Amino acid sequence: MNQLYKKVVVGALTFGGGSILLCLLTFIHINQGNVSLPLSTVVQAIVDPANLIEHHTVRVLRLPRAVIGILAGGALAISGVVLQTVTKNPLASASTLGIHSGTYFAVIVTTIYMPFALAANGIITAFIGGILTFGFVYILSGGNDATPVRMVLAGMIVTFLFSSLTSMLQIFYENETQGLFLWGSGTLVQNDWNGVQFSLPFVAGAFLLLLFYAPKLDTLALGDDVATALGQNIRSVKLVSILAAVLLTSVTVSVVGPIGFVGLVAPHLIKLIGYRTHFPLMIGSFLWGANVLLLADVAARIIDPSFSELPVGAITALVGSPWLIWLVLRMKQASNTKETGSILAGKVAVNLPLKKIIPILSVIILATVAVSMSSGNYGFEPLVAYDALFGGTNEFMRGFIIDSRLPRSLVALLSGAVLAVSGLIFQGVLRNPLADPSVIGITSGAGVGALATMYFFSVSAFWVPIGAMTGAFVFFLIVMALGAKAEFHPTTLALLGIGISAFGSALIQIMVVQSELGVASALTWLSGTTYARGWSEILQFLLWPILIFIPLLAFYIKNLDVLSLGDEAARGLGLHVVYVRFQLALLATLLAACSVAAVGSIGFVGLIAPHFSRLLVGSANQKLLPVTMLIGGFLLVVADLFSRTLLAPNEIPSGILVALIGAPYFLWLMKRRSV
Repeated sequence: MNQLYKKVVVGALTFGGGSILLCLLTFIHINQGNVSLPLSTVVQAIVDPANLIEHHTVRVLRLPRAVIGILAGGALAISGVVLQTVTKNPLASASTLGIHSGTYFAVIVTTIYMPFALAANGIITAFIGGILTFGFVYILSGGNDATPVRMVLAGMIVTFLFSSLTSMLQIFYENETQGLFLWGSGTLVQNDWNGVQFSLPFVAGAFLLLLFYAPKLDTLALGDDVATALGQNIRSVKLVSILAAVLLTSVTVSVVGPIGFVGLVAPHLIKLIGYRTHFPLMIGSFLWGANVLLLADVAARIIDPSFSELPVGAITALVGSPWLIWLVLRMKQASNTKETGSILAGKVAVNLPLKKIIPILSVIILATVAVSMSSGNYGFEPLVAYDALFGGTNEFMRGFIIDSRLPRSLVALLSGAVLAVSGLIFQGVLRNPLADPSVIGITSGAGVGALATMYFFSVSAFWVPIGAMTGAFVFFLIVMALGAKAEFHPTTLALLGIGISAFGSALIQIMVVQSELGVASALTWLSGTTYARGWSEILQFLLWPILIFIPLLAFYIKNLDVLSLGDEAARGLGLHVVYVRFQLALLATLLAACSVAAVGSIGFVGLIAPHFSRLLVGSANQKLLPVTMLIGGFLLVVADLFSRTLLAPNEIPSGILVALIGAPYFLWLMKRRSV
């Protein structure tokens, strides 16, 4: 009897309380706007409308926005339930598996190159993009043999890849994609009932289909072997369920843009209450998914009382990314797995001595800088550059090279070197081959600090690196605290870092919108760029870290070799592990912050350069330090060169080019380690 009473109470609170909360949030949501309306007016506009401006405001503008929030939140939650069951992955959702990024990229491509195919709000192209993305992530992560962390890690890196491609297209086709920046961050803004009328049949149809499939999903949750033994055609069930889940995601993306983490938060809320069978789980998830999204939109307009429309996707990320971090830590504790072994990505391929490799790399870098100084909108002009520098016949060109092209190349060289060294330290300190300032969230924190300093405190450029360092240090402390809880397990720490990066990116999105920064300039800065960088960035942000931190690091670098042996062995050799790890990681954080202050958020240099260096000179960190600096600098100089010349006179942000190389490399490295 007590058990039955408890179930009734829990059900009443879950479904009855959720329904009451949804009604309350809907009324609050409808009453938000530039003009405050009495509750009686809102009620009268709904139940007994008249030809009044207040009633039209409620029925045509505010009510459709609330209804689309309910539909979108419920659809994303149902999609999350299905994806978690089919993939046997409690971390799965449309955002963590990269489906959102694939649908968004497909819509952007169609908008630019095939606008005639945007019929029905672009749902067809969004659906195709979502299905292809899910298939890619599913296969890449190992299919049925994929671990939850591996699958989500693959999904997040695919998201980085598509985000880079999407940002590049939006920068080059700003007019064609005008208005898509806010939509791309997720927004419930509706000007009429068209969005609701379009999405309602798809959401209702897919929801009813999945409710009909609820018993089959219950069987599937027991395992493929059990489901097959009970007579289920698991391939058919999985195919139909995935198509329905991706359809729900595609509908929401085509109407309100990619809104992340709702499909992660809402299903787990219902599961924590105790529901496991899919019929009540899906109904409860729909209800609470709607609550989560409406609450996020209400909060967005409370945070910004000017009603300049904060992206609701940024608010859900602020809530969802800590939720993801909590789930990852919970899974790590449940699995109780420990990571041991070396940080090496593979065997040494060459093992060249420093006296050979350093001169070779130096010559290659000098040649690349020379090519960069000779390249511009008119192509490769070495004779013109030589004459300007040494002939003295073209003073304009000489000044242009000395004051623009040369310092820009040096900024790229020094920034790349600093980022590469930061990645080398993090990989050694955390014994994590996947560590990189961008992957574990440090770069995102530096970006938050730098942007907050520039656009909220309105201080001089002198304070920007201080803001970047402050933000990086705060995120560094968070990473280290979470890393300690995760026992510094490499893939778990990488996933935690991605969650932290998502939180930082949400803060950055909010600041970009509130500061009314231009879309193209915002995307360029967020992607990382060497455009218009010169001598001032070298003197203010890059020269002193090279002169102070690198010599200091050269003195302590041998401690990384000791840490690579494992904590117990390092303690046995007399090393104060916690103290040394914190010192070196703090040094790496400061280096990354200086780079962000100079060129913005450029990722993956700190991932690629150390690994490539190990292939050349082995694993000894004293040898790796100079080689990693040179390779990191070379990578960013090459990226800077191609950013100016590949699509001249248009310019691609250097960070996007590096991400297009780094994301596939990360996926290859993850696959090679079979994490």
